Amino acid sequence: MTSLPVAAILPELLAALEGAPQVLLTAPTGAGKSTWLPLQFLTHKGIQGRIILLEPRRLAARNVAQRLAELLNEKPGETVGYRMRAQSCVGPQTRLEVVTEGVLTRMIQRDPELNGVGLVILDEFHERSLQADLALALLLDVQQGLRDDLKLLIMSATLDNGKLQQRLPDAPQVVSEGRAWPVERRYQSLPAQLRFDEAVAIATADLLRHETGSLLLFLPGVGEILRVQEHLAARVADDVLLCPLYGALSLEAQRKAILPAPRGMRKVVLATNIAETSLTIEGIRLVVDSAQERVARYDVRTGLTRLITQRVSQASMTQRAGRAGRLEPGVCVHLLAKEQAERAAAQSEPEILQSDLSGLLLELLQWGCSDPAQLNWLDLPPSANVQAARRLLQMLNALDGERLSATGQKMARLGNDPRLAAMLVSAGNDSEKATAAKLAA
Repeated sequence: MTSLPVAAILPELLAALEGAPQVLLTAPTGAGKSTWLPLQFLTHKGIQGRIILLEPRRLAARNVAQRLAELLNEKPGETVGYRMRAQSCVGPQTRLEVVTEGVLTRMIQRDPELNGVGLVILDEFHERSLQADLALALLLDVQQGLRDDLKLLIMSATLDNGKLQQRLPDAPQVVSEGRAWPVERRYQSLPAQLRFDEAVAIATADLLRHETGSLLLFLPGVGEILRVQEHLAARVADDVLLCPLYGALSLEAQRKAILPAPRGMRKVVLATNIAETSLTIEGIRLVVDSAQERVARYDVRTGLTRLITQRVSQASMTQRAGRAGRLEPGVCVHLLAKEQAERAAAQSEPEILQSDLSGLLLELLQWGCSDPAQLNWLDLPPSANVQAARRLLQMLNALDGERLSATGQKMARLGNDPRLAAMLVSAGNDSEKATAAKLAA
């Protein structure tokens, strides 16, 4: 494992953490930053107490914890554990907890000093989810007012270092050079006369015929996964397994996609951008990138959130291509012209700029912050979205002037979307509570 690229910068990283409260780490996909590096902090004298590792997705959190525990010849729940909504695997000896985003926010709200925690690691920060931005703002506030000894490590393969440097000018930057194996990146436009699903299936089958190894196919959503899978089934050989991978699948089906293909077989994993993260999918040396993703967009005029399909950023393309170089030299085919790829946005637009902020505002009010501008953000929440969120909380009887009402405080403790939380709190008798719980679930 010490041959991993990130091992070469470990002394520099440890020195940076000793000398600064926040450190930025840029390390390519497959460098070992998620599945090896956290264990090295457990034995470093400069880091006292527990370590919290934030992973943006449940599937990645569970699998990263599993991998880290295996490296210690243990099971999750011993030295390494994980914690996510409605599922916890930690024990009295757990020193490294892998948690999902909402869980970290709840931990900070319940214990603002994060007693017993020496280091918080924000992994895959390039995704810039709403909860990750909130966690960073809260952690910086904790460091400034309550815990000047708390260490914060922000890491990703494609950090937006310009913006991070503006907000954290004194944070050292550590860079791990090189991917474990080179990846040949190709660009191929889809034929305009074919339906998207069929064209993607043809391009994928063609790559399989000319290259060896298993393949990871990135698609924008579940509908596309199922339709492309149907087209592929008639175009691949008998030794190819088709394995969908998305968040709503059962754990058994997800494990089938992640584990190595049986001997004499290879697989095609059809995934959403869930596979961009720290998740290691065994045996992949080929990637087909549809260059599309599905994102939620909030319309402040209607108060509604809708899903749209859009082109991914250059940073996401880099993340996706990196999946092909984890085990041996690989190939990534981006399904668009090179000129189109070069015109794509450098980074994905942060969720905080395009989301319903009612949940965020509820968290801030619970924190004792009535104005988001009081905290240190990479991108300040848009004032129009904040005002819309405030109006919604007023309609839900969550506000008493600029503070949370008694109802709002109960809602905030639940950690749900404000609308669901209001329904749960307002339920009266046992029958209403049971109905509200089922609807929320």
